[in-house]
Amino acid sequence: RGGGTLFANVRKSVGKGVLRLAMSGIKLSNTEGFLRKSDPFYELNRRMDSAGAATWDNVHRSQVVSNDLSPTWKEATLELSVLCGGDLDLPIEVKVYDHEKKGDHVLMGEFETTVNQLVAAESDTIDLMKNGSNTGKIKINKAQVVGAETVMEQRTEYSAAATAPPPGVPTFADYVSGGCELNVVVAVDFTGSNGDPRQPGTLHHIGSGLNDYEKAIKSIVPILEQFDSDKQIPFLGFGAKYDGVVRHAFQIGDSEELDGVRAVLDAYRGVFATRLIMSGPTVFEEVMQTAAAKAQSRLEAAQAEDKQSYTILLILSDGAVSDVEATKACLESINETPLSVVIVGVGNADFSSMEFLDDSQSLGERDIAQFVPFNEHCNSPADLSAATLQEIPEQLVSYFQKHDIQPRDQMTVEDEEIIIEPEDEIDLSLDFGDQEIVVSGGGSVANSW
Repeated sequence: RGGGTLFANVRKSVGKGVLRLAMSGIKLSNTEGFLRKSDPFYELNRRMDSAGAATWDNVHRSQVVSNDLSPTWKEATLELSVLCGGDLDLPIEVKVYDHEKKGDHVLMGEFETTVNQLVAAESDTIDLMKNGSNTGKIKINKAQVVGAETVMEQRTEYSAAATAPPPGVPTFADYVSGGCELNVVVAVDFTGSNGDPRQPGTLHHIGSGLNDYEKAIKSIVPILEQFDSDKQIPFLGFGAKYDGVVRHAFQIGDSEELDGVRAVLDAYRGVFATRLIMSGPTVFEEVMQTAAAKAQSRLEAAQAEDKQSYTILLILSDGAVSDVEATKACLESINETPLSVVIVGVGNADFSSMEFLDDSQSLGERDIAQFVPFNEHCNSPADLSAATLQEIPEQLVSYFQKHDIQPRDQMTVEDEEIIIEPEDEIDLSLDFGDQEIVVSGGGSVANSW
């Protein structure tokens, strides 16, 4: 009733290869006033000629760089079939916005270009314009076409019988359709700053509804489960004391791996009856090293059976790490393993110091870490899962390509192999005694779902 009209533009995929694009801003004009700075992100729009008029279709949006008028955005890998339909001279619109939480983003400037022009402008700058005025510059740090003919190659092609161009770079879908399994490891923060879970309003409070840790698990893990045949999930905790010793990576549950998200949620609620002492500091290194070892072991076991495997470590934490440099060093040490690390910040803490995770990529290394603040997506499980999993496809492809591991042939599934199981309810009830939990620190107040 009064729902409006949805228009869909369906077109055949044309063009091979990708554009690897890395850009940064230089002295962008501030739209936030005197006391604050803008939070820039950019969009790429492809020109479409339809119904006798030109329109612009959004094909890519960068991450937001907070409070920075000279932002450096992460390198993006863009399929040419999506970006320009294989036409390297097709107009592309680049728009830079100041991010606003309510969604009414403010235009900071724009310019029009093409793939070929971006490639030619590598290491150079392009003026950002708004209403005829210069609002800063965009530096093209990297613009490289891979797996497609450049203009020069097209001009020097002798005949149709010449050697075929390099094949396009494989996509995430190619690996998944070839049977690559996604494994997930979950790690939860039990430091004292979470507060006493017996007290309503604290982050680990066990009540009639789901707390923020449970919401994050329930939103994200089931998506990854779909690509894991055995659905066995290692579940770790960190930041708590057992027998007077702080443990930065301890097993949660009765076994090393738990059978699906339901078992993970049950084990989470059961951990508070194990006489743990919620302590500190906040240390990620041991859970990251443990997950990296599991990821490498699983890939080697899969390859022995002519299969493929990739692992995602989901860390849920209420605060910033205690030692940034040690965390950076650990990320560098596990960079060569088939692993992505996603940290979801739960609660109302100041997570600004965690932005280093999105900028921790060293020259020549993969970007394997991402930080997502839970409160920015707490009103929508779909938004939370989308934001959390956004970078994983590119990270998976970059790992396999760096190690020259190509997708396997697409798997086929016979009708009789498809099993649809009824959806179970998840019982999250828990009864524990007042003397079974000791908390050594204060906590934060969680937002309601």
